Amino acid sequence: MNERKRHVIKMAHQLFMEKGFQATSIQDIIAYSGISKGTFYNYFSSKNELLIALFKTIYKQLEKDRNDLLIGQDPSDIEVFIKQVELQLETNRANKLISLFEEVIFSNDEELKNYMKNGNLRMLRWNYYRFIDIFGESKKPYLLDCSIMFMGILQHNLKYNNFATESNVNLNQIVRYCVKRMVKMVDEVANSDEQLLKPEVLENWLPNCNGNNHGFKKELTHEIFELKRGLTHHAEQEKMIQLLDFIQEELLDSKKPRKFLIDMTLQSLKSDEAFSHNTELTNLEKLVVNYFSQIEESY
Repeated sequence: MNERKRHVIKMAHQLFMEKGFQATSIQDIIAYSGISKGTFYNYFSSKNELLIALFKTIYKQLEKDRNDLLIGQDPSDIEVFIKQVELQLETNRANKLISLFEEVIFSNDEELKNYMKNGNLRMLRWNYYRFIDIFGESKKPYLLDCSIMFMGILQHNLKYNNFATESNVNLNQIVRYCVKRMVKMVDEVANSDEQLLKPEVLENWLPNCNGNNHGFKKELTHEIFELKRGLTHHAEQEKMIQLLDFIQEELLDSKKPRKFLIDMTLQSLKSDEAFSHNTELTNLEKLVVNYFSQIEESY
């Protein structure tokens, strides 16, 4: 994403936080960003598309920051999970996302509602796979149910603590309280051998998301992160990061990843001196080859 487009998203975000999404017009965004109408429509076909781009920008950064918290740490360490959840809630609060979510929920726009629905499902999936990291494969059949209950417990504790203006409870205390309840809950559900939803339903709920394969997503995210980390002093750092972002987004978010474009992007990266004999780039290329091989075998 180029700097000018990023600037428009940032300015629009400020207006959404001050005035609300519905009350902000495209003309407001154009005037506040200092761009022409043509430039706006060159970037976005509608205000809805801009809002979705804003959500994607925020959650892309959140995903990176959450992954950074895992670097060098044991994924089963529940303290890391607490920090990740707290980071997510701080991100929502700092960007006033809850009020934006509420405007979308009460609107009649199906495109935005569907995006929000899929966003909630992706968050549920993240919780589910983190629970597998924490509680192990033996409890996997019960962890989708537990993830749903945990998200509900967390949401309602946040909501009613916000209502209680006299409350001195901070975000960390709420997250820690809910996680403690969740630990006991997982043991209880597993011991009772009760199951409401099979984890396989996640595949049905997010059928077009290639990130459903958790192992693939984890490996891809790791290799991309390591490649970006090695670009600190690169003369064309932003360009290289954009190429890596394209590969990641195409593989994880596109309904039909375009192999020829990914191959061309990989060739551009390989031709750069900074990536010559680079282990992470070799690993990334192998992941891509294996990914498309599996797709071909499935037909």
